[in-house]
Parts: sequence; C-alpha cells; structure tokens
Amino acid sequence: MSLRRTAATRRNTGLLALAVATVVFILPFLFIFLTAVKTKQEAALLLFTWPEQWQLWQNLVDVVKTRNYMLLLAYFNSTVITAGAVALLVIFGAMVGYVLQRRPSGWNRLIYACVLIGLMVPPAVVPTIWVLQGLNLFKTIHGMILIQVAYGLAFSVLLYRGFISTIPRDLDEAAVIDGAKPWQVFFKVILPLLKPVTVTLVVVQSIAIFNDFTNPLYYLPGKDNVTVQLTLFNFQSQFQSQFNLLFMNILLVTIPPLLVFVFFNRQIVAGMTAGAVKG
Repeated sequence: MSLRRTAATRRNTGLLALAVATVVFILPFLFIFLTAVKTKQEAALLLFTWPEQWQLWQNLVDVVKTRNYMLLLAYFNSTVITAGAVALLVIFGAMVGYVLQRRPSGWNRLIYACVLIGLMVPPAVVPTIWVLQGLNLFKTIHGMILIQVAYGLAFSVLLYRGFISTIPRDLDEAAVIDGAKPWQVFFKVILPLLKPVTVTLVVVQSIAIFNDFTNPLYYLPGKDNVTVQLTLFNFQSQFQSQFNLLFMNILLVTIPPLLVFVFFNRQIVAGMTAGAVKG
C-alpha cells in the first residue's frame, strides 16, 4: 500500500508540475504567437483568441523590412557582441579560476573576495560611461563586449573554480614532471577537461548577453549599434503601437535563445552542479 501511495503521490506531483509549467511558460508563448499572426486591428484588442485572419508571413516580412532591415543589423550586432564576450569569458574565467583554485595565497584570497564583491555590488552606469568615454570606447561594439565581460567575469570565475576543484592535482604534478611549462599544464591538460562547465558557461552567458536590454541601451546608443532587444522600440510609441508586429518581433528575438536552452538544458544543469560538493 505504501508503494502504491508513493507512486500515486509522485504521479500527482508530476501532473501538478506539468500544469504549472504549462501555465507559466507555454501559455504566454502561445499568446505571443497568436498575437503575432493577427491583423493590426485584431491584435490591438490583446485578447487570447484564435486569429480570424492569419498574417504570419506578412507580419514577418514587415518586421524584417522595418527601418531598412534594422532587425538584420541588430542580429549581426548582437551575434558579434555575444560571440566576442563569451570567448573572452571562457578564456579569462578559466585562467583566473585555475589560479585561484591551484595557488592559494594571500593575494588570491583578496582577488577571490573581489570576485564575490563583483557578484553582489550592482554596476554604476554614469561612472562606467565616463570610463568608456575616456578610453574612446563609448558607442562602440568592442566597448560593449568589454562591458559584458566585466559584468559576467565574476560568475564565470566562480563556475570554473568550483569545477577545477574536482580535478585531481596529480594531473598537474604529472605534467610538470614530464617537463610541461605552466601554460602547457593549463592549456593542454586542464582546459580540455573543462568542456562540461565550458558548455554551461557558453549557453548561460550567450542567452544572457543576447537578450540583454539595459546595457546596450546605456552604453551603445545609436541606430547603427542597435541590438535585437532594442528593436522592440520600432513598434511602440507614445500615441500608437503595432502589437502584431511588436509580438512578431518578440517571437523572432525569443526563438533562438529558447532553442539553445532546450537543446542544452542537461549540459547546463550538469555544469552548474559539477563543483557543488568540493567547490
């Protein structure tokens, strides 16, 4: 009887979780899709109803063509920023995490404390803009890449440090005995073993940077520097909003990160929990 009750409880819990997930995740996405394929007049009602007239292709073409194909430029800018920032986060995060884990010292404790502070203290927008202007990096793509690296480096270091703690030090010592230099120990021995946590970091940070709205708004103004999230302003104004095109834009911006998250969900969980015990 107890086994039957346990099985029934698990089944009911699973059904409840599925129902909650449907309400929280699937229904909003379905509402976005249905609104995106409606006409302008029907979408303005903002009702969760089946469209009387489907305009999927027409709305898609209108969104892409808006403001001289601004969405395509935004995709290019967001892709460049995401790829550049994630590459630097992987390299610097792994190197700093390795040093903090393998070489404990007073200076490293101070650096680790600064890393923790970087997670807790919110960024200051105005001083950051002053720094960017002084370095001639304000309103530039490479300046935006450095901003994303600065904001995401603390999380990357902690993730790599926790994972490296699970790698035996014997591998480092064996490589040194074989004549490997410090940089060879890291790049040829340690870095290949960091693939699980690297996949996690790439997926998590790619989604976060690609979907970032506030940082490009502050540090990357100008129509030539537009990113995908800023294209949402194309269909909203003080006196008029084209909700069908707005929701189509949201759909186009949301689908790529959503697909990445769906296909790499297991890798994300594995990488996040890999160093949880010994970290």
